[in-house]
Amino acid sequence: MKTFDEMELIAPVRRALAVAKYTTPTPIQAQTIPQALQGRDILGVAQTGTGKTAAFALPVLDRLARGPAKVERNRPRALILAPTRELAIQIERSLVTYGKGLRLRHALVYGGVSQFKQVRSLERGAHIVVATPGRLLDLMNQGHVDLSHLEVLVLDEVDRMLDMGFLPDLQRIFSQLPQGRQSLFFSATLPSKILELAGSLLSDPMRVNIAPQSPCVERIDQQVMFVERGEKLRKLCHIVQSGPANRVMVFTRTKRGANSVAEQLERNGIRAAAIHGDKSQHARQKALNAFERHRVQVLVATDVASRGIDIGDVSHVVNYDLPSDPECYVHRIGRTGRAGSEGIAVSFCSHAERRELHAIERFLGRSLSGGEVPPAPSARASAKRGRRHLAGARHRTEGRHAGDGDKHSYPPRRKRRFRKQRRHAGHSTS
Repeated sequence: MKTFDEMELIAPVRRALAVAKYTTPTPIQAQTIPQALQGRDILGVAQTGTGKTAAFALPVLDRLARGPAKVERNRPRALILAPTRELAIQIERSLVTYGKGLRLRHALVYGGVSQFKQVRSLERGAHIVVATPGRLLDLMNQGHVDLSHLEVLVLDEVDRMLDMGFLPDLQRIFSQLPQGRQSLFFSATLPSKILELAGSLLSDPMRVNIAPQSPCVERIDQQVMFVERGEKLRKLCHIVQSGPANRVMVFTRTKRGANSVAEQLERNGIRAAAIHGDKSQHARQKALNAFERHRVQVLVATDVASRGIDIGDVSHVVNYDLPSDPECYVHRIGRTGRAGSEGIAVSFCSHAERRELHAIERFLGRSLSGGEVPPAPSARASAKRGRRHLAGARHRTEGRHAGDGDKHSYPPRRKRRFRKQRRHAGHSTS
């Protein structure tokens, strides 16, 4: 299939695709959509950013639009499961775009917010429910969702759901599904756990694997900068301020690191926001909206955002910390270079991260550093770290002996705090 017009999609869907300027299907779309339209189960494997959402959304919309318009309350006809709230929101937006002109109602179900509006959408009757597994299971247990009439089940980013520990929730959800439904599974990788799951849930599936031999995204210019930890912020500010970096995603290893980097960028006059699992859903969505609307230039994130966030025109991805899992590197840099565009991925590598860099290069099957080895830390930096280590050890030792009757064993801060407590208690400090 060279164009969407060659597919047997209903006219309103084709018109919506034309308005959205979708003309040529990607490989995963060209191979899966015609088979899904015929009712076959699908097991699709493709890299992030290759158009998997349209590959399952278009057949689902087509099938439901051809069926009865009426839907019963709390009994959806299609269920799409996603691992994160952000991905669920992105999928629902795509359904709105592709289904413009169709009289189909959607319900968006995820945790971290009040369930009131979600329950109201389900009670009105929703043809399609887009959900994260945890909140969906909660609403099922409360009697707000009945899957006995389900016609289509879609699992997006299956590997990510299994990595996040959703398998027990998924199995409880699957136990409530009717026989004879159509099932569409999509994933970026294909570990053995997914094959086992597919074997028990899919019926004679068509297996499509678009993942290339090398997982490297060729249209992304991948660069490595060898820089010690203390110099990373300065390098990041230089990248953002000196070049055409109109929209930058920065990835850190920890939530605390994401907050710290965003705050330091703000202090340097760069508009930035952080997003990670400890942020409330409102705060996460507010940060995403600000980034999408160019109100902030830099979005600092942990790996929770490396999958499923589809924001166009991300010019740069910066790995502030190298990930310990090489696959996360591919998902991170996949936030740029989407929909055929080009992008730049810059990875900071300190001497302590050389092992992670080598693991990524082995996974990609190519060298990113040109054989260059990260320089050892300077003597000054090593001495500074040594002093911090000794100070920390001394503090821990003092704290360990505190309370053994020797008043001089307490660290100074604790001594001051105890004096203050004694004053409040009316004791003499002499």
